[in-house]
Amino acid sequence: MTQPTQGKKLLEQMRDQIRVKQYSFRTEKTYLHWAREYFLYHNPELKQGKVAKHPTEMGASEINQFITYLVTERKISASTQNQALSAVLFLYRHVLKIKLDEDAISLNRPKKGKRVPVILSKDEARAVINQMKGQYRLMAQILYGSGLRLMECLHLRVKDIDFENHRIIVYDGKGGDDRVTMLPESAIAPLHQHLDQVKVQHQNDLDLGFGSVYMPFALGEKYPAAHKQWIWQNVFPASSFYKDPETGTMRRHHTHETALQKAIRAAARVANIEKPVSPHTFRHCFATHLLEAGYDIRTVQELLGHKDVKTTMIYTHVLNRGPKAVRSPLDE
Repeated sequence: MTQPTQGKKLLEQMRDQIRVKQYSFRTEKTYLHWAREYFLYHNPELKQGKVAKHPTEMGASEINQFITYLVTERKISASTQNQALSAVLFLYRHVLKIKLDEDAISLNRPKKGKRVPVILSKDEARAVINQMKGQYRLMAQILYGSGLRLMECLHLRVKDIDFENHRIIVYDGKGGDDRVTMLPESAIAPLHQHLDQVKVQHQNDLDLGFGSVYMPFALGEKYPAAHKQWIWQNVFPASSFYKDPETGTMRRHHTHETALQKAIRAAARVANIEKPVSPHTFRHCFATHLLEAGYDIRTVQELLGHKDVKTTMIYTHVLNRGPKAVRSPLDE
């Protein structure tokens, strides 16, 4: 049996292991959330500070009970179910060092069904972007013109923009990989103008004794002065400072993802687009419109950063032409 304080220490150990393996902050946040939910499901009395059942006293049966509860009671999706299961398995494998009967647990891993992505026409994509202003408009242009994921766009640093060669370098993308994608010609002038404004803001921050930005991995120790250098600043910085919970340093983070999500949804409503539009919709449009223009699927795969061409193949299913295109008999 263990006390709640020991449970807290266990989560701290889990956080350490996640960081050792260099998982993203979003994965860390998600895994810790589901580990905590797992504790609380089997120990509802933990909230009252009472003695709780430690995870070492539980196993495959308790994990299955938890996952079943999430599916039947909380109605979570297949992808969320996989996240929760992966988080709990990470706890047992890498923190508690306990070998589980994973054959019994794996029965609860669902297979995600195929989903056809929401695609806008070129006119619809431009209509949404035209309803946006300021840095949100520029971010939408980059999402559509470069095929970036939402967080890849928000994580861009000044050094990642290669104006000379018209390209964007995406560091530590999904799966931890780096890649190169295009910088749209039409985005160059507004991006230059935007960065001029950001540079003035950064200089003002420095004059006030701030100007620090978060440095990933151990780069802060390797380059101790880099956190205030211009090239390491976020391309799309937040409007206010935040206090780093670990160091206490006041920093300017990147724009929060919900702000861009709301701006895109609002623009889609004003543009009368009767489809669910999100930042990721522009990535789908990027891929589909390149394939429509006749570009090779392998090239599109590389620009998107897909490890398997099968992932990119989904976009061929929404084209009006191609090897699998079928003409309706009504149109004959």
